[in-house]
Amino acid sequence: MNFNEIKALDESYVLQTYGRNQVAIDHGKGATLWDTVGKEYIDFTSGIGVCSLGYANETWAEAIYDQAMKVGHISNLFYTEPYAKLASKLVPAAGMAAAFFGNSGAEANEGMIKLVRKYSFEKYGEGRATIITLKNSFHGRTITTLKATGQDHFHEFFFPFTEGFRYAEANNMDSLMSAAGDDVCGVMMELIQGEGGVNPLQKDYVQAVAKLCAERDWLLLIDEVQTGVGRTGTMFAYQQFGIQPDVVTFAKGIAGGLPFGGFMTGEKCRNVLRAGDHGSTFGGNPMSAAAGNVVMDTLTPGFLAQVTEKGQYLRDSIAALNSPYVSGIRGMGMMIGVGIQGTTHKELKDKLMAEGLLCLTAGKDTLRLLPPLVITKEEIDKGLSIMARVMK
Repeated sequence: MNFNEIKALDESYVLQTYGRNQVAIDHGKGATLWDTVGKEYIDFTSGIGVCSLGYANETWAEAIYDQAMKVGHISNLFYTEPYAKLASKLVPAAGMAAAFFGNSGAEANEGMIKLVRKYSFEKYGEGRATIITLKNSFHGRTITTLKATGQDHFHEFFFPFTEGFRYAEANNMDSLMSAAGDDVCGVMMELIQGEGGVNPLQKDYVQAVAKLCAERDWLLLIDEVQTGVGRTGTMFAYQQFGIQPDVVTFAKGIAGGLPFGGFMTGEKCRNVLRAGDHGSTFGGNPMSAAAGNVVMDTLTPGFLAQVTEKGQYLRDSIAALNSPYVSGIRGMGMMIGVGIQGTTHKELKDKLMAEGLLCLTAGKDTLRLLPPLVITKEEIDKGLSIMARVMK
């Protein structure tokens, strides 16, 4: 099918909830994509951080095929090997105690919210269910995770929202203390606010929040849906902040392109959720878990060091462009935010796409770069060359 045929079907039969780019992607290899007319694009998006191993990765595809020819799905009423093996790799790598597998980031955050409230209820009774989140955060698009999101424009239309959230300014302990109270059970935060503009939190602030949580027996809840599974150069971003969360969520890159997500708990609350308390029909799906095992096997210490190096190379090279459109560069590993001035981030994103480079936007003025973790230096340089032409 050509682009116009695909678009016509979309407009006729699909809810128009996305502002799609006027491109239909047909296939890819590594960090390079081609559309339906054969135009080549360097991909700095990886499906919003999902395609961690890029496109057409043969080991990943073979693992999915092999598992599909055994059993594609059987439900969590039975044991299967792939999810058990994945948990045995993921949990120790995170320094956690146990994992729950679901399908998406929003679902993972919902599960984490349920866990912290049950922990507090069983220990302290009613009246201690409020979770503090940060302004400018993003935690998902369900009714509850929308309310957890600290951006006012997400709190429209879908009333009534789930109660039990208060918001504090990021990197401001006075603001956090103002939001505190006897009704609080946990603090939930992204260590890099992705959708909010790729804004890393300050390390001393994060450590102060962790200390306060420990003192008051609030659970420290870290949303690593976008930052986790190697994206920032370590298995999880919190490993660069000198903290250990009570609960951490993950999704996006964990299965390299298949729907998968979940959360992990520390020993303190590993037994809070018991049989019947939580579940997910497709959670731990054998094919997705098989893909997740390939991802985990790829993320060796040497590979993660390369993620850090490539991310630094990208940031340094963009800074060296001396573009009048760039107001600042921030991020960790292969999660990079480029502040934009003199034009809108959306206009610049469209100009880069027209020249063959796919990027994302975030916040009000940020170009967001989330390349596949396997991107080669040659592919990075091609993307930088396009940036140089468009942004100079």
